[in-house]
Amino acid sequence: MQHLDIQVIERAGFWLQQQPVWLCTVLTTYGSSPRAPGALMAATRDGSYCGSLSGGCVEDDFLQRIAEGEYLAASQVIRYGEGGMTPNVALPCGGSLDVLVEYLLASDSSREYLSRMAQALSGHYALNKTLTLPQACDHLALTGYHSHTKVSRRGNEIQLHIAAAPRLLIAGLSSVALYCADFACALGFEVVVCECREEVLENFASMLKADVKLEHSFPAKYLEEQGCHANTAIVALTHDPRMDDLTLMEAVNTPAFYIGAMGSQLNSARRRERLRDIAQFAPEDFERLHAPVGLNIGSKTPAEIALAVMADIVKHKNGNA
Repeated sequence: MQHLDIQVIERAGFWLQQQPVWLCTVLTTYGSSPRAPGALMAATRDGSYCGSLSGGCVEDDFLQRIAEGEYLAASQVIRYGEGGMTPNVALPCGGSLDVLVEYLLASDSSREYLSRMAQALSGHYALNKTLTLPQACDHLALTGYHSHTKVSRRGNEIQLHIAAAPRLLIAGLSSVALYCADFACALGFEVVVCECREEVLENFASMLKADVKLEHSFPAKYLEEQGCHANTAIVALTHDPRMDDLTLMEAVNTPAFYIGAMGSQLNSARRRERLRDIAQFAPEDFERLHAPVGLNIGSKTPAEIALAVMADIVKHKNGNA
């Protein structure tokens, strides 16, 4: 799975080889909106576009306006919906939508600008993007991952936090893993499932959604070779100590914001003993480990267990732990 915003930036970079591009970022929404702050869309004067601003409410109007020569400032903010532009485009879902529009010329500096954004969205680092209307962005600074609002505005100064979408790495396929993957996709996570057991793949792989990336790999080996970024949650869901323990041993060497393993209180206590005795887990390693994984909501079924797991992950992602 490739996150939509990465596709937007890469397509914009391709277009910039020959023509200017309008890069749009959702800043704020009032009322119902299918696109969250920080969501991206790129467009060209000939009507080509990638991404969306509203799920279809305003895109046609925006494309018509740039075809007619509007939005040539290096940066500006436009509003759709209540209190918006004339002629006003009402949002079927109600409310209003503020959008940052950046006009990028076909130049090396514009392509480098988008390249750095693509690297951030891919998880290589996180960026703070700062611009002062109506000027072009003049500040892309390295920063740490955080769960705060992606967008802030003070007068004419706009700041955006650019980083990879949250990622869920699931070690091992199971009924619980299938529900976790489904819930995570619905919550906007990129989902990677690592599974190397052929009999398990035969039983479960066909039930994964197309958006889920399946790695035919031992989970610990995958983490050792590929690593992960700090916006990643890692959960071991096999009940097999050979897979789960080794996954956790690699997971604590990553910057993942959440590490969890499924199991009863008794099995989790035994796992902690093994990790202490065999892997020499330090106290700070155990502090990062959520085992049993998930919120205690009395879960019984695979779907309920997965709900508890994802609820706890979202709680930590949003800084409410």
